[in-house]
Amino acid sequence: MEHVKTSARERDQVKATVITIGDEILIGQIIDTNSAWIGQQFSALGIKLYEIISCGDDAAQIVDAVNRAKANSQIVLMTGGLGPTKDDITKKTLVDYFDTELVLNEEVWEKMKQIFEKRGAKVLEINRSQAMIPKDCIMLPNMRGTAQGMWFERDGVVFVSMPGVPHEMKHLMETQVIPRLQQKFSFPKIIHATIMTAGAGESMIANMLSSFENELPTNIKLAYLPDLGTVKLRLSGFGQGEALAVEVNAQKEKMKNLLGQYVYCEGEERLESVIGKKLLAQGATVSCAESCTGGYISHLFTTIPGSSKYFEGAVISYSYDVKEKMLGVKHESLITYGAVSEECVREMLQGLLKVSGTTYGIAVSGIAGPDGGTPDKPVGTVWIAVGTKEKTVAKRFQFFPSRLENIRVFSNASLNMLRLFIEGS
Repeated sequence: MEHVKTSARERDQVKATVITIGDEILIGQIIDTNSAWIGQQFSALGIKLYEIISCGDDAAQIVDAVNRAKANSQIVLMTGGLGPTKDDITKKTLVDYFDTELVLNEEVWEKMKQIFEKRGAKVLEINRSQAMIPKDCIMLPNMRGTAQGMWFERDGVVFVSMPGVPHEMKHLMETQVIPRLQQKFSFPKIIHATIMTAGAGESMIANMLSSFENELPTNIKLAYLPDLGTVKLRLSGFGQGEALAVEVNAQKEKMKNLLGQYVYCEGEERLESVIGKKLLAQGATVSCAESCTGGYISHLFTTIPGSSKYFEGAVISYSYDVKEKMLGVKHESLITYGAVSEECVREMLQGLLKVSGTTYGIAVSGIAGPDGGTPDKPVGTVWIAVGTKEKTVAKRFQFFPSRLENIRVFSNASLNMLRLFIEGS
């Protein structure tokens, strides 16, 4: 959850509500990516996204959502429900809501017929409905599709309806909606500064920043955005003039100094990318010996373009046999201490470095779950070793009861240990 400290200036921001319309969203058939993208655009403009509402293809639900939105926002954006089929009822619902009527836009109709002709398809009467535009709206021409956007204004509130297809919606937003909003409203200047942290949870970070947060100027807010093994911290400053950027930057530096080694970068870079840059700067290489993570750490490394310059490969040593035969882990160590032990990951690491010849290595062995735990090694237990042939650091962590969450957090913890080792922390 994102925790924020609000200011009077922020409360005076222009507010917006996004309404996503479609049964397919409610039943999980598609994922709503439109709202996240719109939120990013609004944040950059200085518009406060007050709420996101999802509703089905039902007139009463749409009306309820619009009424709720206009009570709290000056901008109401709707996506979805503008297609030619019977379940696409957004336009008809808005016509009734705004007490207007549909009229045929001949220009749109001619363009639609041309589009279908170029596709070698026959235009049907059902497609004609998409050329029917509410009489009292400003039509927003859709150059990427056949469903036109619509702009209504009532009682100081702007209502915009757009198709739900992401690339069509984005095109309308960028070419028409945003420019019109900028003409209609006066938005405050907003500046963001982001730092990424790893190795401490949200509550620990919040405790470290408690006094800092209480002393922030009223025009700057701090947001915490936790993920598995990392916490993103975002400062947002509202105001005017060049002094705002200086002020936000000064607060960012204070925050970095307070958090010390937990900060791994400014901006929104991923751990594996930051490590990759450090390895490139040293002319160094890395390899992995993965048991419980099953290659996920290696996957993270190889998602970075150019990672072949420093990532040499991995041994997925899931079984005792592979640990012994490929990494040289002693059979006695496995029998005496188990695979999830300091002794095992240290031997995995040294065996890995011997066969790979890389500068650095990561070895990880744990119990991802949901079963396999014991009283002294419950599900979520993981041992991680990082280092070189000359020096090894090993550490035990205790995380979650969920398998997929554990695979991700084990991997991030491994990467963070390697980062700290490289930095000499």
